[in-house]
Amino acid sequence: MTPHTSDAVRQAARESALTDEVVHSFATSTDPRLRVVMASLVRHLHAFIRDVRLTQEEWDASIAFLTRAGDITDAHRQEFILLSDVLGASMMTVAVNAPARSTATESTVFGPFFVEDAPLITSGDDISAGMPGRPCHVRGSVRSTAGEVLAGARVEVWAADDDGFYDVQYEGSELAGRAHLFTDEEGKYDYWTVQPAAYPIPHDGPVGDLLTAAGRSPMRPAHIHFMVSHPGYETLITHIFVAGDEWLDSDAVFGVKESLIVPFTEHEPGHGPRGRVIEETWSSTTFDIVLAPAEPGPDA
Repeated sequence: MTPHTSDAVRQAARESALTDEVVHSFATSTDPRLRVVMASLVRHLHAFIRDVRLTQEEWDASIAFLTRAGDITDAHRQEFILLSDVLGASMMTVAVNAPARSTATESTVFGPFFVEDAPLITSGDDISAGMPGRPCHVRGSVRSTAGEVLAGARVEVWAADDDGFYDVQYEGSELAGRAHLFTDEEGKYDYWTVQPAAYPIPHDGPVGDLLTAAGRSPMRPAHIHFMVSHPGYETLITHIFVAGDEWLDSDAVFGVKESLIVPFTEHEPGHGPRGRVIEETWSSTTFDIVLAPAEPGPDA
């Protein structure tokens, strides 16, 4: 063995020993899941550092990047969710926690603009509250994978306006474009909003700088967020996407699924659903939702 080879062997052994030492430091935890997660995290993180031979300057830049992400995060903006989204970590988490079921509606990313305690509305209400955009009527039903009507299912919705901004992105604005309602005895829901528009994710921070450095677009295709729940069923977090949107094949957060792309039909001014008279062009779409039964817990 040459001196050069001997040095390389000693270096590899030193690096491996450090990984083992850090993993072992979590072995005394009384939480078995924490032990599993941290051991895997340490081994994968150390393997990444060794694989790319991370430099001290790159480590410094990484810490500065994460610090900036923390500094820009507030009650209305979550830069770490954006980072998770653009790295595909959010969609991978969705994939492992909501495995494909052929008859259930598919899940996608949660996004950073959900707000707790959105207003309660009744079917047929308009949630746009003066948001700019074409009036849009959304309707659908909620059923189980067995075809059972799910009356009283909670349907939470939120979306951006025609300019691509959510209500919480406007300084001092009231909540708009978001609400929750419950399905009727036939499992149906409907409400008015504005036609969603494509928009860029916030890219004036470190995540935007990352996308620029990678030559990636920050754009998301036009969509409406849904979170649907009912006792005894898995909570569904998903979107619907506007068919024909130019960004469907290059979503910055990898959230598009073919089954979630739906047509939005354009209508001339006149009478709309629930007797509403509309003096401008409007649109409508239908999204029927299928919930999967909740998996039994470990103590079931």
